[in-house]
Amino acid sequence: MYETYHSGWIECITGSMFSGKSEELIRRLRRGLYAKQKVVVFKPAIDDRYHKDKIVSHNGNAIEAINISTAAEILKHDLSDVDVIGIDEVQFFESKVVNIVEQLAERGHRVITAGLDMDFRGEPF
Repeated sequence: MYETYHSGWIECITGSMFSGKSEELIRRLRRGLYAKQKVVVFKPAIDDRYHKDKIVSHNGNAIEAINISTAAEILKHDLSDVDVIGIDEVQFFESKVVNIVEQLAERGHRVITAGLDMDFRGEPF
C-alpha cells in the first residue's frame, strides 16, 4: 500500500586537534551499537598513531575500524545491512569523499564523519 522511504543523513564532527572529535565519534557509534544498529567504521591508512585497525581517542577509548587507503574503498564493502557508517580523520581522504558520503546518506545510511576543519594555515579542508 504505502512504500516507506528511509532517508539517511550526514553528521560532521569538526574541530581543532585535541578537541575530542574521535571521542565524540566513538560515543555516537557506541550509541548505535547499544541500539542494536549495525555499525561499520572506516579510518585512513595514514592514521596509524595508536592502532592500525581501531579508532583510538587520546583518552584511550577505542572502537574497531576498517583501515582503507582511499574513500572509494568504502563503496567496495557490502553495506546493504549497515545502519551507521563512521569515518574518522576524514580530512586525510581525497575530495571525492564528499560525494561518497552523500551517496551513502542517499542510500539510507546515517554517516558520521570526524576530522579537522582547517589545516595548519587556517584554510578549510
